[in-house]
Parts: sequence; structure tokens; C-alpha cells
Amino acid sequence: MKKAITILLGITMTAALLVGCGSTAETTPAAETAVEETTEAGGVKTGLAVVSSVAKSTNPAEEDGLGQVDSTVVAVLVGEDGKIIDCKIDAIQTKINFSAEGKITSDLAAEIKTKQELGADYGLGKASGIKKEWNEQANALADYVVGKTVEEVKGIAVAEGVPTDADLTSSVTIKIGDYITAIEKAVAGAEALGAGNEDKLGLAIETSASKSTDATAEEEGLIQAYTFYSAVTTDADGKVTSCLIDASQGSVNFDATGSITTDLAVAPLTKQELKDEYGMKSASAIGAEWYTQADSFATYVTGKTAAEVTGIAVSEEGLAADADLISSVTVHIGSFISIVEKAIANTAN
Repeated sequence: MKKAITILLGITMTAALLVGCGSTAETTPAAETAVEETTEAGGVKTGLAVVSSVAKSTNPAEEDGLGQVDSTVVAVLVGEDGKIIDCKIDAIQTKINFSAEGKITSDLAAEIKTKQELGADYGLGKASGIKKEWNEQANALADYVVGKTVEEVKGIAVAEGVPTDADLTSSVTIKIGDYITAIEKAVAGAEALGAGNEDKLGLAIETSASKSTDATAEEEGLIQAYTFYSAVTTDADGKVTSCLIDASQGSVNFDATGSITTDLAVAPLTKQELKDEYGMKSASAIGAEWYTQADSFATYVTGKTAAEVTGIAVSEEGLAADADLISSVTVHIGSFISIVEKAIANTAN
């Protein structure tokens, strides 16, 4: 929060003349020589939210079992009046198959794209009554909530989860419950980190299933979607004005007979939501939990351009090599750099 002191020059000079003539100036509101105004630099807030589920995972039957992690992700820019200035919506589905013998049958090295990245390849347009693809409908919803408060967003009329507002029915026919929940969550958690009204908002998601493993007689198998998220804002010079970083490890366990052992009704939480429960602090050389290190990195990149983020020094082990970072960030930063770079690039979308 920055404080600006406004000096009422004319009144000050008048008061000075009166004092110089030996007169006593009365103290009135009009005669005050200085007024302190409080303004929030970046009273605009940046928010990021993730809503995840593993509920669509299934045991093997006639076909292989499925470990599925679905995440709906929203980034918002919120004005001081509580109205949404900008909104980005994306989602990602990680689908990994496994056999009745507890063996993973999917290619764990395959790229996992978000629905925005898939575009027409996601395939909703063919089945849509309005012939619009998922990304088109998500973007239409994002545009629709701009200028609204979160209460107005929550008040969007729906029937069976599908919007019925006249201004939406021609462009959005998907169920919007998770998107509204994520928007509400993003607005509620938004922070004044330095963004301005005219800044551009970017959202990025990157996920990998490479840590998934087969089941054995001794150990359960694991389907894991390890996903990083970032929301950034950039100014007219391309410099980051605010940054948020999060990650989640959406997991589904199964035994050597292919039976899922995870409670599919429990929604995975992100590391920012877990906070100290994530449990890194005790193992950290600097005694810092994951979320505090992610926040430190986000603060560090604020004020930097994409090229400067790319140029952050990294050791051979993938750790921060910059003296200003090593005291506060000891986790591997490759994924941090990558996700922020991608979010900056996406401010152009």
C-alpha cells in the first residue's frame, strides 16, 4: 500500500503569509495544509483457483480401468469495486488406463494438453447443439462474467446445470457449475499484488503422469496427475506485475487386481490449499513449506520480462543459482520457470 501526500500549495502559502505578518490562522478544514490520501498500488487483485475431481475413475471390467483426474482452472483480475476485470478459464483431463493385473497400459510420456490447447481436437463442437467447441464456450462464459461481481456470477440462471440467461444460451450449452465454483473461489482468494486495470491476464497449466506406477504384491499402483498452474499479469512493457503459482498431485491408487483403493469422493487439494499439511517444511533445509517457496519465486519474477524469467540462473541439479533466490527457494525451479513463461505467453490470448 502506497501513501501519497497531497500538498495544498495555495493554502500553505496563504498560511505562511499570515504567520509572517504576525497573524494567527484559524484551524479549519479549508485551511489544512496537507491531506493524506491512501491508495492501493495495484488495488486490482489477481486470483487463481483450481477445482479438481477423481470421481470419474473406474475399475477394470470388460475394458481396462481408468484413473482420471479432472481439474477446472480459473484466473481472474478483480477491480477495487469487486467487479471482474478479466477472466480466463481452462480445464485439463488426465486419463491413464490400467489392467485387471494392476499394470498401467497408457503411455506415460504422452503429452497431456488442456482443453484450451486442444481446441477443436477436444471434439465437443461436433456434438454441440450450437456447434461450438469447449474452448469457445469457456471463452464466452469468461467474457460474460467480466464487469460482474461474484454475487452476480453466482446468480447466473441455470437449468440442470446449463445456463438459461438469454445472453448465454446462444454461446454456452455446457454445464457451468464447476466454472462458477472456480470463479467464486478465484475471486475470494484474489490478492493485490501489483496488477493494474489495464494489465493483461495470462493462465497456464502443465501436467505430467510420469510418476504413475504399476501395482505389485507389496505396493499399490498409482495414477498421478502432477500439475502446475500459474496466473500472471503483464503491463504494456511486457513486465510481470503480479504472479501466482500453484500445483496439485491428483492421485488414484489401485491394487494388484486392478481394484481402486482411493476414496473417489474426496477432491484433490492443491499445495497452496494444503499449506503446512503438505509437509515439506520439516524436510526443507531452510525450514520453508512448498507454498512459501512458490510465493517467493512468484515475488521474484514480478517486474521481470519473459526473457528475464527464462534467463534465471539454474544449477545442474535444477535448483536456484541466483543469490537472491537461494535463501528462500530450495525446491527445483524448472517447473516454476516453465509455467510462468507459459502464462506470460498466454497473456496474448
